Amino acid sequence: MKKITLSILTVASIVSAQSDIEILKSQMDDMAKKIAKLEEKKAKDNTALVTKSMKLKVSGKHYIGFKSTNNELTDTTSNDFETRRNYFQIKAYFNEDSKSYFRTTFDTTHKGDGDWSVRLKYAYLYLNNILPYTSIELGQVHRPWIDYEEHGGWNYRSISKVFVEADEGAHLTNSADLGFNLKTKTPYFSSELGIFNGEGYHGIEDGRGLSAEWRLTGHIMGNGKHKAHKTDTYANISFLGQWNDDSNKHENRDLNWYGLHAVYNQPAFLIATQYIKTEDADVKYAGEGYSVNGEARFGDFSAIGRYDYFEMDNALKEEKSRAIAGVTYQYNKNVEFIASFMNEKIEDTTGTTMDENSMMITAEINW
Repeated sequence: MKKITLSILTVASIVSAQSDIEILKSQMDDMAKKIAKLEEKKAKDNTALVTKSMKLKVSGKHYIGFKSTNNELTDTTSNDFETRRNYFQIKAYFNEDSKSYFRTTFDTTHKGDGDWSVRLKYAYLYLNNILPYTSIELGQVHRPWIDYEEHGGWNYRSISKVFVEADEGAHLTNSADLGFNLKTKTPYFSSELGIFNGEGYHGIEDGRGLSAEWRLTGHIMGNGKHKAHKTDTYANISFLGQWNDDSNKHENRDLNWYGLHAVYNQPAFLIATQYIKTEDADVKYAGEGYSVNGEARFGDFSAIGRYDYFEMDNALKEEKSRAIAGVTYQYNKNVEFIASFMNEKIEDTTGTTMDENSMMITAEINW
């Protein structure tokens, strides 16, 4: 009887111990998850400085690389190491409203005489939800289109500007200007509507005329309230444009243009296309054209491609075209490497006036 009792007690002890081990294992798993979340939060906040009145977040973005260009017409080659962009950014968040802040962003640019200068890219007050679903930027702010496309349609600003900004493309606008930008976000519709000086953040201002600019986007899959990521599935259609009265940048002529853009993205690939046309512009800028770009993803690697075409509305009927192909590698969450090839041509009624091939190695760094 004693042996039976001892056996029962032994079995009960083993069962109890196994149960305790399972509970302990579950608790350890929970603890590991909590530690991982804390480490992730710490990594996100490690650039945050806290003052008595507000929280400061510091970040940076850098494009560095090497470029080899061959001019087919003159049979000459140039080779250069480059620091294409260096953005340094500070956001000061207000304690009373954690989603409102003041942002300052500086950018370096290489001058033609070999020197470097620092530009003020952004300096604006962001007020969250001043109207239903709508926030506002006041100061030197984002213009409505370019930032949107760079974060959901063309992810490789480090090797090329978007079609509407690039010199080799439509070359009609840039990314920042003095004014205000109303930004609305709902699941199936988002927009940006603003009034600006119209000359851009590094243009010469003479006080003549203002620019009304817009982006109206339909989000077919209901992603409109969220920032686009490569791992998301989304389909968006946008109507964009600018109504710029008496623009100093454009020879004191009106600059009125509009465009349509469509993008479809899922984790495996992205495809986007757009059409741009000027309604009224100086002959140096008037024209119409289109751009198509795509991206196929294979784990940390991607294959990218893009084709731009813009026909000038001038006497020579210049045709600007550009083809880009490349391979990218996501080294870690902060660094991405890109190897790319680009061909740029300008042709008119007299023949080919420009034909260049470029090979580029690029590192994009975000911190």
